[in-house]
Amino acid sequence: MEDTSRYISPLSERYAGKEMQYIFSEDKKFSTWRRLWVALAETEKELGLDISDEQIDEMKEHIEDINYEVAREREKEVRHDVMSHVYAFGKQCPKAAGIIHLGATSCYVGDNTDIIIMNEALTLVKKKLVNVIERLSKFADQYKALPTLGFTHFQPAQPTTVGKRATLWLQEFLMDLEDLEYVQSTLRLLGSKGTTGTQASFLELFHGDLDKVDKIDPMIAKKMGFDSCYPVSGQTYSRKVDSRVLNVLAGIAASSHKMSNDIRLLQHLKEVEEPFEKSQIGSSAMAYKRNPMRSERIASLSRYVMCDTMNAWITSSVQWFERTLDDSANKRLSIPEAFLAVDGILTLDMNVADGLVVHEKVIEKHLMSELPFMATENIMMDCVEKGGNRQELHERIRQLSMEAGRNVKEKGLDNNLLELIAEDKMFGVGLEDLKENLIPAKYTGCAAHQVERFIKDYIDPVLLKYKEYLGEEAEVKV
Repeated sequence: MEDTSRYISPLSERYAGKEMQYIFSEDKKFSTWRRLWVALAETEKELGLDISDEQIDEMKEHIEDINYEVAREREKEVRHDVMSHVYAFGKQCPKAAGIIHLGATSCYVGDNTDIIIMNEALTLVKKKLVNVIERLSKFADQYKALPTLGFTHFQPAQPTTVGKRATLWLQEFLMDLEDLEYVQSTLRLLGSKGTTGTQASFLELFHGDLDKVDKIDPMIAKKMGFDSCYPVSGQTYSRKVDSRVLNVLAGIAASSHKMSNDIRLLQHLKEVEEPFEKSQIGSSAMAYKRNPMRSERIASLSRYVMCDTMNAWITSSVQWFERTLDDSANKRLSIPEAFLAVDGILTLDMNVADGLVVHEKVIEKHLMSELPFMATENIMMDCVEKGGNRQELHERIRQLSMEAGRNVKEKGLDNNLLELIAEDKMFGVGLEDLKENLIPAKYTGCAAHQVERFIKDYIDPVLLKYKEYLGEEAEVKV
């Protein structure tokens, strides 16, 4: 029977996928601790310590079958999570019990595991981010030439295209991917540095042999799938690493938030809508409503992630000398939950980008209601070519534009600017000739071309590089 008497994080219950939840699970964490203990024992054996293959094999046999109850009972006594798991591991590996964690401090398993887990989580984030980019690129390409009213300050401005607007979202996600690639490429393990980072315990174990001590970190890094370890540290890796990782996640959140805001505004205009399922309820009171709940959820989770970065920055700034423990409880919350939230955000991004509905007739109606104002520059230039005075024409168009604007705003009439210009003898042009200027594609500039070039030069190479990531499903739980 389901236990409903305890708090359960919405991030795991409603938003994050199973794969990301596993990365931050206890099984993943403690099995990684045990792999690190095996890597340490193997390294120490290879460098000459008296450790047998039998002891190492015994440890390898029990990497996955973690005896949690033994560890929990032990922690109640000793109040130390790492030593509780050393004890529990030793109970399963009696022959190896004496050499488990030999020469190491708690951060050997704790910090190295944190780096390993963040690295795997960043790979999953990258996978989903690439799929968001792929879906948005298809949308941008499909609508690259569809004219739409542009907005500056959310006021009507020169037309653009639906696809060009989508490239603005795409470019920010591409920047996020570049940041992610860089930060992930700089991740290193802590290695085994000892209590204050001096490796004093290992210098003692190897009787002052610096050459052997120098080999420990590179050997452990290789066994755990990393190129290297941080060259210097206190007891922990620098908490600035966490700040850099959370900055990447916050960048993705900010890009997602911007896109979701635009979609919410467009849905208000009835120009573009996020997916809306047949049985979905938009409002408990207003049955006709089609609320942009996915985009609103993206915005909501994104704000959480952006605010969460402060945890890492503050923690980084207040670490005293070689080690304090005021990072631990905070890291247990801020790092996993940022990743879980971003996982949910990216799933929503994929889902929304995959099912955006474009209402072309509404877009055309809005564009055509404003296009006469946009056309005045072309009309004025045509009249100047026929001998008109540019400054006089400009002032007259300004006056007529104000009159047409009042008709729209105060009287609720259609935009009659072209009719007003046609009736004015200063311009000497008929209404039909003026209407020839109202071809929307004449006012979108290089938008369609820019979309094509952007996708070809910047997006396609990324999708080719990560082609094995494509095809990710975007299942939204609720």
